[in-house]
Amino acid sequence: MRAAGAAVALLFFFLFLLAAAAEAGAALPRFAEAPQYRNGEGCPAATAAGVCDPGLVHIAMTLDAHYLRGSMAAIYSLLKHASCPESLFFHFLAAAPGDGELRAALAASFPSLRFEIYPFRAEAVAGLISASVRAALEAPLNYARNHLADLLPPCVPRAIYLDSDVLAADDVRRLWETRLPAAAVVAAPEYCHANFSRYFTPAFWSDPALGARVFAGRRRPPCYFNTGVMVLDLRRWRAGNYRRRIERWMEIQKERRIYELGSLPPFLLVFAGEVEAVDLRWNQHGLGGDNVRGSCRPLHDGPVSLMHWSGKGKPWDRLDAGRPCPLDHTWKSYDLYVAGDGGSAASPASGPALSAW
Repeated sequence: MRAAGAAVALLFFFLFLLAAAAEAGAALPRFAEAPQYRNGEGCPAATAAGVCDPGLVHIAMTLDAHYLRGSMAAIYSLLKHASCPESLFFHFLAAAPGDGELRAALAASFPSLRFEIYPFRAEAVAGLISASVRAALEAPLNYARNHLADLLPPCVPRAIYLDSDVLAADDVRRLWETRLPAAAVVAAPEYCHANFSRYFTPAFWSDPALGARVFAGRRRPPCYFNTGVMVLDLRRWRAGNYRRRIERWMEIQKERRIYELGSLPPFLLVFAGEVEAVDLRWNQHGLGGDNVRGSCRPLHDGPVSLMHWSGKGKPWDRLDAGRPCPLDHTWKSYDLYVAGDGGSAASPASGPALSAW
């Protein structure tokens, strides 16, 4: 079984390398330049410390050609709604090679953006990835968030991790200032009404060494949280060697098949019941629909600070196909993609603003 598993892992790795090579050889889409945004009154003054400046808000995202259109819209929305946009520092994890073209695209659309790109090598996780319900969930870059604390400079104390399919509707500094008590490494919106048991197989719950025993003794009963919006204490993460804890569950998954989704369940196994809860307004998720049909979904009840097109359907794909969901039109107002020589898919300077609640 181990030999068969290793062969499957090598096949995944080989297919990823082929896809990465094809992606690197293909020209990136073109994007318009976003409007410039400047700090308001009361913003911290920049220092000569660079990325180690204590006044910075650190945002981490993955970056690749396939989701670049979503990343550009997300960055634009974060800058637009920030009270101190010049204090945002972006950390992008990109598949190696190919980060040079991505760097040029970012600089062209956001000339004043403070950012760094960190190459993430697929071999770091190739032998740990299991088959999932959707092929896109098996991409090695989905697991790059596990390596954030290793890749970012040690002087960066915490980071907000965001998926590429989000839009901000509020000042991200409010999320950055989330209090993390001494016992917490991760803060995120929790969804305790969700059926937590369905994120793991019956074999997991029926095993006396696993199941409920895994979550016994935690601060609170385990709840589902979405890993596309998290505040991470990187110093505590490093001290607790949490990457290795996550990878241990990925190894068990390779042996025993205890879940069906991709990178989410290992996070739940390590952190569920230990997460510091964040207001649900910071992850109005599921707007991409379910993982099979990608059907339209409305916003949940309550205020909105961040919208998240998690699920199969992405707004740019549905817009291009002429079958957008109602909320996709909100996303379109942040779309910097230039459809062709004749014009842009959006007018970033005059598009409708997404009001903050």
